[in-house]
Amino acid sequence: MPELPEVETVRRGLQQAMLERTITEVILRRENLRFPFPEDFASKVNGRRIDSIRRRAKYLLIDLDDGQVILSHLGMSGRYTLFDAEKVGKYDTSKVTDRTSRFGEATGFDGRHDHVEFRFDDGSVAVYTDPRRFGIMDLIDVGEEEIHPLLENLGPEPFDEWTSNDLARRLQKKTTSIKVALLDQRIVVGVGNIYACEALHRSGIHPQRQSKTLVRKDGKPTKKLDVLVEMVVDVLEKAVEVGGSSLNDFADVNGTLGYFGHHFQAYDREDEPCLKADCGGTIERITQSGRSTFLCPRCQR
Repeated sequence: MPELPEVETVRRGLQQAMLERTITEVILRRENLRFPFPEDFASKVNGRRIDSIRRRAKYLLIDLDDGQVILSHLGMSGRYTLFDAEKVGKYDTSKVTDRTSRFGEATGFDGRHDHVEFRFDDGSVAVYTDPRRFGIMDLIDVGEEEIHPLLENLGPEPFDEWTSNDLARRLQKKTTSIKVALLDQRIVVGVGNIYACEALHRSGIHPQRQSKTLVRKDGKPTKKLDVLVEMVVDVLEKAVEVGGSSLNDFADVNGTLGYFGHHFQAYDREDEPCLKADCGGTIERITQSGRSTFLCPRCQR
């Protein structure tokens, strides 16, 4: 599933191409993704200008000029691909059907999973492709973000004013492991499995360590928790800089793969040597809550 760095990469690409563009047509090739599309979705957004594109956790918020907001989640396999007017003209319209787009050469699957197209006044097109259909597309009014069922219980953004004191308050009575806690979107949003593994390794914290042991008796964060917050932010920032991690074929809006995989120190490195200086340990893989965790048992405590 795309995590915060991947979604932020997509947001930046969409904003660069779609900002101040007017939607001239919306094509829906099915009635639903994970949930049904909102009633009259296409007609309600047709003719509207895109004023900004925001991100909340792993959700994209596309602000329209009439106060509506397209809420979009990529699910497991969703992605947006952008085509400028010149590129659009190069694709054969004879391949278009009620269920198939003309862009399959670029989006894959012969265009069978190109479920949504947004066409713009400059001739460009944004195609939403989602083979597994776990993605979400909703339409809400601006200001409703904090009360929307998908958003109302989300925790703080790691790139905002998130501190170890805040994390300590949320972990103080948690008996769950710190790795599982970092994946809880009510504690902090967007970290995800890859980046939790990387941040814990760089912090020297064992992923099975009980969360509350990282909080002092007076409720203040331990030094280890201070370091963990720094490493979470650092890992996420570095991942955004290189376009995220391309697992399960993630690509940005131009089809470019993310390169953070080249910077992995723990994730997906089972049986390889720990890269920390003077450690000498070997990366191991364990399973936590049904997901793979990679760690160095020698330097993570």
